[in-house]
Amino acid sequence: MTQRAPILVFDLDGTLADTARDLVATLNVLLAREGLPAVAPSAARSLVGAGARALIERGFALNGAPPPPERVDPLVRDFLAHYEAHIADESALFPGALAALDRFAEAGFRLAVCTNKPEPLARLLLEKLEAADRFAAICGRGTFPMHKPDPRTLALTIEAAGGDPRRAVMVGDSKTDIDTARNAGAPVVAVDFGYTEIPVAELAPDRVISHFDELWTAAKAILPASAFAHT
Repeated sequence: MTQRAPILVFDLDGTLADTARDLVATLNVLLAREGLPAVAPSAARSLVGAGARALIERGFALNGAPPPPERVDPLVRDFLAHYEAHIADESALFPGALAALDRFAEAGFRLAVCTNKPEPLARLLLEKLEAADRFAAICGRGTFPMHKPDPRTLALTIEAAGGDPRRAVMVGDSKTDIDTARNAGAPVVAVDFGYTEIPVAELAPDRVISHFDELWTAAKAILPASAFAHT
């Protein structure tokens, strides 16, 4: 029986890609429509990272005008429609991300994305950023019946990508990602440049990196030696 390949599973927003400006810009379109002040991009860390619904609720609450429950679904629909049309106006992969992906791929790793962003938007963003072809699976909200931090989301992503769950690492930027990995019994590397109010080091991931150039060493420290047998 052929052994499955080792695998890295990445979160998307705040981990692989810096998407805050486009997300906040779309939020500001909704706020302007309601006669509310715009949110500064610097507020992204406290707003972005838990999906469109949470972003809208947090953004409106920041202006002292939380939307009533019956208005949230229409706001989410409007948000997603506008965001899809402007998904990569200012978004970009973080420095070193593509080079890191290519290095692991050349070493025989499978690569996958596991995000709470709706799957069609995750695919569209990665296509716009010319990175979609690097991934054996791109899984987002709607791909499975559950979403992060449910550990089944990570397990099913690894399965979809044809990776070995015993030689898998989650790479993320938030408590949600760290909890997902922990719940699944997988090691986790956290980036410290993403979207979280809580410094990721305080959440006790297995390793913290400040640049994708550090990912190889971090993964090598927490994966079985067999994951790097071909390097």
